[in-house]
Amino acid sequence: MREWQTTDHASAYLERADRVPHRAAGEATLLDELPGTVRRVLDLGSGDGRLLNLVLAARPGADGIAVDFSPHMLEQLRARFGANPSVRIVAHDLDQRLPALGTFDAVVSSFAIHHLTDERKRALYQEIWTVLEPGGVFCNLEHVVPVSARAHTKFLEAMGIAGQDEDPSNILLDVHTQLEWLRAIGFEEVDCHWKWRELALLAGRKPC
Repeated sequence: MREWQTTDHASAYLERADRVPHRAAGEATLLDELPGTVRRVLDLGSGDGRLLNLVLAARPGADGIAVDFSPHMLEQLRARFGANPSVRIVAHDLDQRLPALGTFDAVVSSFAIHHLTDERKRALYQEIWTVLEPGGVFCNLEHVVPVSARAHTKFLEAMGIAGQDEDPSNILLDVHTQLEWLRAIGFEEVDCHWKWRELALLAGRKPC
């Protein structure tokens, strides 16, 4: 994940982020899965705050915590939320256990967790369960493993990415395994609610 510590890598991602095909549809589906009332939301791997901004607009009055470890992304977060007293920005590497941040009605993430090793992904899902309030929701808009080499080629073409330009920090995992992890942890209503090629929305709810 050291690539994300460089300004060039982080800014290159942000330059193409708004052009990800069908991203808005995945984000809209994520917003539909949020509880009706959200007092506190945690955004893991916030980037420039795009997803957290959407969540706060959809649930006015909520307080948010944005977590990222990239210096460039943290600058972008401060530029977007620096004057917003309802948002706290936390510098933290998701490779490490989550710091003490309190509990949340929603934990969200967008195209970040797939940079972690599979072992760390599974551990992070358990930590998310711990910080969720009963009835709280975890929504992960994620980059997942392709179903075939042909499908991966089609995905790269649609994304406008040459094979040699793929992010070397990607550690992709299939949808099924991640859903099974969430169920084993105790999440209910676990499902892949939206998918386009290698992009998917995985979500689960903590029982009341």
